[in-house]
Amino acid sequence: MKRHALFLALALSSAVHADSTAELKSQLDQALKTIRDLQNRVNSLEQKQAATPPAKVVAEKPAVAAPAEIAGAPVVAPVSKADISIANADKARIEISGQVMLDAIYDGKRVDPNWNSTLRPSKIPVYCPDNGLPRDAGCGKNGETNMSVRQSKIAFNGFFPTSLGELKTEFSWDLYDNGGNDSTRPHLLNAWGELGAFGAGQYYTLFMDMDTFPNTIDYWGPSGMIFIRNPQLRYTPYNHDGLKVALSLEAPGSAIDTGKIGLIDPDLGVSSRQEIPDFVANVRFDGNWGHAQAAGIWRKLSYDAPSQANAKPNGSEDGYGINLSGVLNTWGSDRLVAQFAVGRGIAGYMNDGGNDLAPRNNLLPLGTPPHAEAVETIGWFLYYDHYWSEQWSSSVGYSEHSQDNTDGQAFNAFKKGSYASVNLLYYPVKNVTAGAELLWGKRENNDGNTGEDDRVQFSTKYAF
Repeated sequence: MKRHALFLALALSSAVHADSTAELKSQLDQALKTIRDLQNRVNSLEQKQAATPPAKVVAEKPAVAAPAEIAGAPVVAPVSKADISIANADKARIEISGQVMLDAIYDGKRVDPNWNSTLRPSKIPVYCPDNGLPRDAGCGKNGETNMSVRQSKIAFNGFFPTSLGELKTEFSWDLYDNGGNDSTRPHLLNAWGELGAFGAGQYYTLFMDMDTFPNTIDYWGPSGMIFIRNPQLRYTPYNHDGLKVALSLEAPGSAIDTGKIGLIDPDLGVSSRQEIPDFVANVRFDGNWGHAQAAGIWRKLSYDAPSQANAKPNGSEDGYGINLSGVLNTWGSDRLVAQFAVGRGIAGYMNDGGNDLAPRNNLLPLGTPPHAEAVETIGWFLYYDHYWSEQWSSSVGYSEHSQDNTDGQAFNAFKKGSYASVNLLYYPVKNVTAGAELLWGKRENNDGNTGEDDRVQFSTKYAF
């Protein structure tokens, strides 16, 4: 009986244990299923979060923005938008450049006070003794100090894509107005537009070679250089592989010396007459060694006396000339620059001094009208630009402009202007130049009398 009871207890115990194990297994399976469901939901939420960008957090806008957060006013050029169908339509742009420059000059003597912020040989006085003759402007042996910002300038350059190529423009001024040495009114330099082979506006004459201008700080530069900015129409029919051929029609104008006739009859009133444009042709070749250029000019130099009967005396003379120039690269950044120009009636294109027309054989039989002649001119310069290092440079050279005066010119007519300079310039950082320059100039007149001047110039330039 006891044995049966024992077996029955064991059986009941096994049944209870089996039921408990089954229940625990069922609960464990349910928990695992719940964990898997939660994991799947987490994965699903993570995938949705990766596919959807986070919402922007927008800070509440303050009533008044801080000064540092205010954007600058936009610079707008309304007509500079290119046609969207043009290649590189997004490349239209306007570039602003210029310089702020101070010249501090000590002059050994004096020059014409309207021009004492630069050294022009033609403005050096010759006749200063009080001997009854008119005293030249600037007479005086005592030196003077002059400070000027007239070389400061600004330029706007435009680049505008079109179906015919890139349209390029330049509009630039400095402060070297001709109103006197103290004047700093804007002075137009270039007003130029160029599209493909055609250009129009005021620009450096095609008769000159601007790239030969030496590395000097004096504003005017070599007296014997061809230098003038002239209104013109220009055509460049060939520009390929370093060879360039260009033609231009340029604004005419004659510098007339009435000479002895003007002394005899101050009321004659002879002046130049702009009859037809000047014609200029230019050929240039560029290479790794530098460049060489040849330019020729033909002019019709017309004159009359508008206030006289039948505007006489009147007439015209041919003016013509050739200008040979170039740059020779030597060692490192060094270069030799030179120019030689010769012709008749081309003084108006020279950097300083002279006349295009002057009377010839004016002392003729009574009743014979005087006539003008194109004056022969020679201008040249030779300079060497040397770079001691990236921060130091020097430029040294000499220049002359001389004329073969006619026998009808007065005793004080310009005959020759000589110019020389040497400098030492320092470039402490990019876009900043400071340095000193020694200059010498001499004027010789038709009668052989001369005047000289020497000066030292200290300049500081900040370019932008």
